[in-house]
Amino acid sequence: MAARTTTEPEGATRETPVPQRLLAVATRLFAERGYDRTSVQEIVEAAGVTKGALYHYFGSKDDLLHEVYARMLRLQQQRLDAIADSGAPVEERLRAAAADVVVTTIENLDDAAIFFRSMHQLSPEKSKQVRAERRRYHERFRALVEEGQRAGVFSAATPADLVVDYHFGSVHHLSTWYRADGPLTPQQVADHLADLLLRALRP
Repeated sequence: MAARTTTEPEGATRETPVPQRLLAVATRLFAERGYDRTSVQEIVEAAGVTKGALYHYFGSKDDLLHEVYARMLRLQQQRLDAIADSGAPVEERLRAAAADVVVTTIENLDDAAIFFRSMHQLSPEKSKQVRAERRRYHERFRALVEEGQRAGVFSAATPADLVVDYHFGSVHHLSTWYRADGPLTPQQVADHLADLLLRALRP
């Protein structure tokens, strides 16, 4: 592995593609200083690239903010699709999906914190894109709840939409309290929250 130079962001080398370098730096600076207090100039200087390079890959700082969240959501969508399509019993699939979104959020906690702190600063177009991306994820998750309710595996006493909101409310608050040096591992938190969801759906 090549040695890092003084212009290389943490976790990057000279071989790291420029888009990844920019995202790594932007994520760190947005997390440390806040989106609105981080300038494009600070991002490119920390990444060791020019403004021209940034604008070649990202049209604006707004695009960087969107991508910070979108990359996490793409990962979560891919994993949810794989779980939902696995053919396992619906209770196992829902539990796996409920745990996975917790683990992947904790593993990308800076991304989640930045987004929920700064999402209101996205342009209307980008905000619309994010809502559509989140809606697709939530609808796939809700479909698992509805499948189990139709089959009688889950209680239908609570509408599936409220069940989903209940779980994701917990997920969205992870960035406000979870600490890597705390008493629970990401998987333990995921197991507890997934078990709470399944208990709430018990017939």
